[in-house]
Amino acid sequence: MVADDTLTEIRTDPPTCVEEGVCRLPAPFRLHHGGVLAGAELGWRLTGPAGAPVVLAIGGISGHRRVSAEDEGWWAPVVGRGRALDTGRVRVLGIDWLGGSGASTAPVTGQPFPTLSAFDQAEAIAAVVAALGLAPLRAVIGASYGGQVALALGARHPSLARQLVVLSAADRTHPMASAWRSVEREMVRFGIRQGDAAGGLKLARALAMCTYRTPREFALRFGGEPERGAERLVLPVESYLFARGDAYVARYRPESFVCLSESIDLFRVDAAAIATPVTAVAVPEDQLVPYADMQALVRRLPAGRLVTLDSVYGHDAFLKEGEALRPIFADCLEDRR
Repeated sequence: MVADDTLTEIRTDPPTCVEEGVCRLPAPFRLHHGGVLAGAELGWRLTGPAGAPVVLAIGGISGHRRVSAEDEGWWAPVVGRGRALDTGRVRVLGIDWLGGSGASTAPVTGQPFPTLSAFDQAEAIAAVVAALGLAPLRAVIGASYGGQVALALGARHPSLARQLVVLSAADRTHPMASAWRSVEREMVRFGIRQGDAAGGLKLARALAMCTYRTPREFALRFGGEPERGAERLVLPVESYLFARGDAYVARYRPESFVCLSESIDLFRVDAAAIATPVTAVAVPEDQLVPYADMQALVRRLPAGRLVTLDSVYGHDAFLKEGEALRPIFADCLEDRR
C-alpha cells in the first residue's frame, strides 16, 4: 500500500516486479547526534514477486537501492533469481543511504551537513517501511554499515522485522578500524582543501581496500614482479589499488564518503536492548570487525547466535561468498510460524 501524499517518483515494471520511489521523511527529521534535516527524503526500490515476503538488504556505505543481479546491483553475486537471497522467492527492499550518493538527501559540495548516525538511517527506513505497508519484514539482512543499521533497527523498532542477519558488524566499532578510517577521511578533507577532492577520495579508497581484504589474498594475487611504467616501476598491488580508487571516484561523492565513514565510527548500541532474534555472521579473517567483537556481540544479545564464515576476502566476504551464504540465508528465511 502506498500513500499518495507520502511517496513521489513511483514506477512499476510488471515484467520484473520492480517498484521504486522517493519517500519524504517526517519533518523536521531530528537526528541522533543533534540537529535536523529539513525536507529529508529516502530513495527506495523493491525487486521480486508481488506478495512475496519482504527482506531489507543493506550493505556498506557504498551500497544503494539497486541490490540484485537483475538490477546489476551492488550485491549481484549474492542477490538475484536462484542466488543466496533469491528474488524469485522473496521481495528485496533496497535503499539509498541518507548522506550517500543516490536519490536520498545528502551533502552538497561547499555546504555544511549534519553528523549522521546509524540510528538516523534506521528511523528513515522505518518511515519507508510504514509508508509502503511492508511491516513486519521477513528479515533485515545488513552487512558492514548495513549491519550496524540492522542492529539500530532492532533496538528502536523491535516489531519491524521477524529477525536480523548481521554480517561483519558489531555493536561498537573497534578503535583500530576507526584509526584506519580516520586517516581515510583526512585524506579526503585534505583533497577538498587543496581543490582536489577526487584525488583525496582516490587515495582514501585505495587505503580502504587494504583493510577490506586479507594479507593472504594479496599474497596470492599480487606477488608478481613490478612492471615498468612511464616514470618508474609499478608494483602489481599498486595498479589494483589505484584502479579501485579511480572507479570509486567516478561514482561516489567525496563529502558522502566522509559523512558515512564517520557514521560508522560513531556507532554504539546496547545489544542487550535488542529483542529481535539476531544471526551474526563473523569472518575470522576480517581486519575491520575482529572475530572477538562478534563473539562479544552475540553474548550480549538476548536472542543471538553466531555463524562463522572463513574467507580469504576478509571484510568483503559478504560481497563475494554467495554460495557460503546460501544455507545461512535459507535457514534464517525459513518461515517457522
